[in-house]
Formats: sequence, structure tokens, C-alpha cells
Amino acid sequence: MRRREFITIAAGAAVAWPLAARAQQPAMPVIGYLGSYGAGAAGGDGSEVNRVAFVNGLAETGYIEGRNVAVDYRWIAGQNERLPALLRELIERRVAALAAVTSTAAALAAKAATQTIPIVFRIAGDPVASGLVPTLNYPGGNVTGVTTLGLELGPVRLQMLRELLPGGATVALFSNPTNANAAAESREIQTAAQLMDVRLLVLNAATPSELDVAFESLAQHDVGGLMTAADPFIISQRDRIIALAARRAIPAIYSTRFQHEAGGLMTYGSDSTAGHRLAGTYVGRILKGERPGDLPVQRSTKVELLVNLKVARTLGITIPTALRVRADEVIE
Repeated sequence: MRRREFITIAAGAAVAWPLAARAQQPAMPVIGYLGSYGAGAAGGDGSEVNRVAFVNGLAETGYIEGRNVAVDYRWIAGQNERLPALLRELIERRVAALAAVTSTAAALAAKAATQTIPIVFRIAGDPVASGLVPTLNYPGGNVTGVTTLGLELGPVRLQMLRELLPGGATVALFSNPTNANAAAESREIQTAAQLMDVRLLVLNAATPSELDVAFESLAQHDVGGLMTAADPFIISQRDRIIALAARRAIPAIYSTRFQHEAGGLMTYGSDSTAGHRLAGTYVGRILKGERPGDLPVQRSTKVELLVNLKVARTLGITIPTALRVRADEVIE
């Protein structure tokens, strides 16, 4: 081969390389989805309902799963230490976008894993304070998403529970210390407890066995009421927590509709399905060509108060009229 021919071929290859790299991308874009537990035995944390809401959000932008977009699901199963490995798997698949919709920890792990793949989060809390984005209106970079009310709701749950308890009662808070928001949430609720003259006992649990130990300590501290943190692992243990609370006749307030549906006395929290649907629409817009850094962080403010009067009667307590009137849904 003559030198001139070689130079021509080499130059052509240099131009063609980006095209070849793009050709390696799947014909159908793939979204990497980081969820909590999936639709299996632990689906009581709402993972499947939230997944469907996300897919519906995608559909609103014209992307139908299985038709013109694929979603590669990875379930964290309450183990944040699995996040780096799961993200490596998704990045190796050359996903077009990452949907880190389970927790702040998942969103932060995704941001640490890539600066080029678009990331859409759905978290409960402040994405600026957590370091996900510099500003809400113009996040810049490759990260944007949806935030729902989170830390603000803890003191409100405590106030609602306080209305059911005698003066001087001790309230326990079940918290997962591996959650990125755990310390801040505990501080918010502790500050509110001091103002309400309530003794707050924070019990940490990140595994089912630790949860059992936490429950055993309730009797030792004469706990009169129970709160649960808005954490994927804690939510996934809804059946166990509700059953143990009923066995010990302890009034409890929870953070999601999924705990209400399992027989929880009261729940007060954000509508997570609304946040997941919005996250789905953002992923769809990014697939259409919009840059994540140009999309302002959306804030979903819808909250629900759900009350189960049947459980209240079983516990021998009366739900105040003010709470019943405020409730979005009451089980008689």
C-alpha cells in the first residue's frame, strides 16, 4: 500500500470512528432503572406501583416500554452497598439514561459513577443540600430530577401521633442509618419532640435482624407510640412492623400509602407515584434530545393523610375529629 493511500484510509477511519461508536449503541434506547425491591415478595414497599408510574410517565412522552424503549431494572433490595456494582452493570450496557428513583443514596451513587450519562432522580429531600445539583432552576451537568416533601413531614407525623398519646409518652422512631437522610431526619424530629415535650427514642435498623432487636427494646423503654422513617428498607418491612405493633398494642404512624394498605393505623407522606411519573416524563424528554442540565428540578408537593379507624378500635384509641376531617382516606 502506498503512503498516500494509507493516509487517506487512516483519515477516513478517524472520521468514521464516532459513527462506529454510535452504531454500537442499541437500536432501541435502554434506560437503567435503580429501584428498591421489585414486584416480588418484598413488593409491599411500593416498588411495582412506582415502576408502573414511571413507565406511564415515559409513555406520556411517546416512549412505550418494549416498543421503542427498553428498561433494564436493577433492584437494590435495601442494600446500598450494592449500588456501585449495579451501576457498573448498567453503564457497561451503554444505557441512554439512568433513573435513580429509589433514594438519595442511589442518586448520589449514580452521580459518582458517571459524568456523561444523563441521570434523573426521584428523592425525598433537598437535592441542593445533598450535593446532587448546584441549583434547582438550572442544575447544569448531567443530573436533574424530582423531589418530594421529606424531612418536613417528620415533625408533622410526630404531632399527629402525639394527639393520640397521653402526656409524657415516649415515642420510638425506626430509622435506617445507611439512608443518606437518616441523620437529618432524626434531628428534625428530635427538635420537634423537645418543643412538644415528647421523649424521642431513635432505634436504628438496616437489616431484618436489627429490626427484631429494635422491637425487643420497646418494652424496656416503655414506648407508647411508634414512628417509621421514610426509608425503602423500613417501608419494605411494613408487614412485620405492623404485625409487631399490633401485637404490642402500640399506636404507630407510617410514611406511605403502602403501609396503610397493609393495615397501618395512620400514614402521612408524599404521593410517591406522582414523583415517579414525573421522573418518567423527564427521562422521555431527555431521550428526545433535551439536556438534563437545562431541565429544572421539579417539586411534587402532594401529600396524603390516611387513617384506619378499624385498627384504632382494635387498639382501644379514638382518632381525634380534627385528624379524621383532614384525612384523604378513612377506613371505617
